[in-house]
Amino acid sequence: MHPLHLSHYTATSCIGTGLAAMRDHLRGGRGGLAPCAFETVNLTTWIGEVPGVDDVDLPASLTEFNCRNNRLAWLGLRQDGFLEAVRRTANRYGAARVAVILGTSTAGILETELAYRRRDPDSGALPDDYSYRGTQNVYSVAEFVRRAAGLRGPAAVVSSACSSSAKVFATAARMLETGVIDAAVVGGVDSLCLTTLYGFNSLEVLSPEACRPFDVARRGISIGEAAAFALLEREPDAAAEHVVKLLGYGESSDAHHMSSPHPEGRGARQAMEAALLRAGLAPEDIDYINLHGTGTHGNDAAEGRAVLDLFGGKTPASSTKGATGHTLGAAGGLEAVICALALCDGIAPASTGTLTPDPAIPINLVRAPTETPLRFVLSNSFGFGGTNASLILGRGDA
Repeated sequence: MHPLHLSHYTATSCIGTGLAAMRDHLRGGRGGLAPCAFETVNLTTWIGEVPGVDDVDLPASLTEFNCRNNRLAWLGLRQDGFLEAVRRTANRYGAARVAVILGTSTAGILETELAYRRRDPDSGALPDDYSYRGTQNVYSVAEFVRRAAGLRGPAAVVSSACSSSAKVFATAARMLETGVIDAAVVGGVDSLCLTTLYGFNSLEVLSPEACRPFDVARRGISIGEAAAFALLEREPDAAAEHVVKLLGYGESSDAHHMSSPHPEGRGARQAMEAALLRAGLAPEDIDYINLHGTGTHGNDAAEGRAVLDLFGGKTPASSTKGATGHTLGAAGGLEAVICALALCDGIAPASTGTLTPDPAIPINLVRAPTETPLRFVLSNSFGFGGTNASLILGRGDA
């Protein structure tokens, strides 16, 4: 594929609002997980909550979209001059030539959960101020961002569980290749809600402590929330700094099980191989792998096997979910931004939370932030039902 440019990017998660705060945490190998004290949730687990989301006020013209997910999106959009960069791009190409392609898993479902508490006691009707279109509807986050940025191009949401906001890069790349658009806002937003916390608890995969990816004593996932955005275009904005390139993407669907990956990591390997092929790179060209690394026994074992089969045990790799938590539909976008920072700063992030690497998964886990020249990095995102996506990013001069 022809390389595409991530001219601008930003991310907000429990390790920081905007790039500077995230850089500080990643350089220090520090995480942002804490014992769960969200809403009315009564579970013994740790989460990655973004502070201050409930204090965010949406512009008066966008109040119909008021929910935690879109407040988080608004908080994220306003970091690092990202929204201004999008508006400059719209002026350059035309608002109808800039797409919005985002990923989410549950969108604003928390607003529905809260609305159900206020149902009419006699009829069971939801309150009059509840808006499904602006909140729980998975498209609401794309419609919100499109309106907030003043864009008129194509807009869509990918909701393929935890691969959602990695797959959006592939969707946008195909649209750019066909000439339908000149640029795209890509990324993902997913926020904390009762559905995911109690849902993953029912699957018995919530860790009672901060998650420990690829650790011999790993006990499950820690759920987080995030808003991550990137501006993808053929040529970089003249005002852009630290441009990173999207060099390849790979997607697969192994459909092995509703919630478990193929134990041999077949779908994961197919996605990584497709990304390498599209980028014109060999496994030995990859300098760092951002692992999906959820901290569950089955997921880490399957991904570890796929990585070992394709890359051997030498390529430095880590899961950053021990720092951010698993941000579900936003994970692919968040970790793409983390990879962009790694490329620009020449630092391989640590596998935060990993105390004793599982000897049954002998990959080269990065245990502490490590300064090293990085040219090409690969980021994995694997979702329920075997929806897999891998991205390859390269430094702007690579």
